[in-house]
Amino acid sequence: MLPPMEVRKAVLMAAGRGTRLGALTANTPKPMLQVGGQPLISHIVQGLVNAGLRHFIIVCGHLGDQVERWCDGFAAENPGVAVQAVRQRELNGTAGALLAARDLLRADHRFIFGWGDVLMDSANYVRFLADAQTIECDLLLAVNAVDDPWRGAAVYVDSAMRVVRLVEKPPRGASTTRWNNAGLFAASRVIFDYLDRLEPSVRGERELPQAIAAMIADGRSVRAFEVRGFWSDVGTPEDLAAARSHFAAR
Repeated sequence: MLPPMEVRKAVLMAAGRGTRLGALTANTPKPMLQVGGQPLISHIVQGLVNAGLRHFIIVCGHLGDQVERWCDGFAAENPGVAVQAVRQRELNGTAGALLAARDLLRADHRFIFGWGDVLMDSANYVRFLADAQTIECDLLLAVNAVDDPWRGAAVYVDSAMRVVRLVEKPPRGASTTRWNNAGLFAASRVIFDYLDRLEPSVRGERELPQAIAAMIADGRSVRAFEVRGFWSDVGTPEDLAAARSHFAAR
């Protein structure tokens, strides 16, 4: 188990196609879809900036030129904030996206990482960064409560919110936990030891949840962080409409 460590950087994975959104992502990468007058990824980065982070690595792929331009624009509009784009040359899964950022991360710091298209209320970022820098664990994993986590990954925890099991894309109705993988994490470079060992999944991709499941199986300390308030992976057109309604109301 790793002791508390400083967190200085965040890696956001913004390379995927967002296929469930259909035509909406044909010419626009999913993280660039507008919600509340800003791209999805702007809400995430701004929330982490407000929490205290100043260094960001954005892994892009599908229509990456648009993401790269956004990185340059956000940094120009926010003096003191560094936003660096990195290309995932082969779109081979979320593990591959995180591996694309490895050389830009220091061994003596933890870092935050997650999807560049998952929205949550901004107060969660302040709490998450505080826990990421103080809780002794090998990996901190954000979870949100749902009726059935079949769309994401079912996260099983004990009474102390230690993660004991992670099941990616469980069948509908099969889970006995209400906790869903919320797509925000903190870890040290130990995560790369597990990413390097991954074999392609049945979808032919190297998937980050498989590495986390392997950490749990090895007895690594994985702790859960409860996301409060609004959360959405904006996976479908209906999700996008709901997110726009939520942020418009705010």
